[in-house]
Amino acid sequence: MERKKLVIIISIILLLLIGSIYAYMNALGSMWVLNKPDESPYFITTESITIKNIPLPKGTKITYKKRFFWEKYEQEKLLNEDNVTDISFKKGVTIDWGGVPITSIHKFYNSKMKGFSVNADFDKLNNTKKTQFSNLWLRCNDNLGITVENTNDWSFNKKNILDIESCGVNNQRYFKEDKNQQRFLDELYSQLMKIKD
Repeated sequence: MERKKLVIIISIILLLLIGSIYAYMNALGSMWVLNKPDESPYFITTESITIKNIPLPKGTKITYKKRFFWEKYEQEKLLNEDNVTDISFKKGVTIDWGGVPITSIHKFYNSKMKGFSVNADFDKLNNTKKTQFSNLWLRCNDNLGITVENTNDWSFNKKNILDIESCGVNNQRYFKEDKNQQRFLDELYSQLMKIKD
C-alpha cells in the first residue's frame, strides 16, 4: 500500500514538473514571436510623390502589406499602391490634414472597415490656425479614425469622408449606447465638414 502511494505522489510531481516546463517553454516561445522583427516591406521616398492622393515629401516611409515571401524589409522601388498599410513622415516632418499637422496615417487593421487612422502633432499646430475641429480633436489628443467611401484616397477629401469612427480609445462609434461618445463624434464630424479645403 505504501509503495502504491509513493508511485502516485511521484507521478503527480512528475506531471506538475512536466506541465511547468511546458508552460515555461511556451511562454518563452511567445516572447520570441512577440519580439520578432517586423518583416513588412517598406519604401522610403527619394523624392516628392503622391500616394493615396496625398503629396508626400522626400524621406516618407510607405509600408505595405506583405504579399510574397521575398517582399520584406526595405524595397528598392514602390510597390502596388493598393497594398499600402501605413504612411509615416520623417521625424520632425508633418503635412497638413484638415488644418492639423499630421505625422502618420494607418489603414484600419480590420479589413471589413473602410478607412484609416490619422495621427496629429498638436505641438506643431499654430495658434492662429486652430479651428473648432482641431480643438475637439485635441480634447481626445489621440489618433482620429476616419471611414471613407474610396480607400485609395487618404487625403482630406470631404466628399470621400463618410464619418469619424473614433477619436482615441475613449470615443468610438462601436459603443452606440454611450450617447456622450456619439455626440462628441457627431460634433467632431460636423466641424470637420466645415473646414475649408
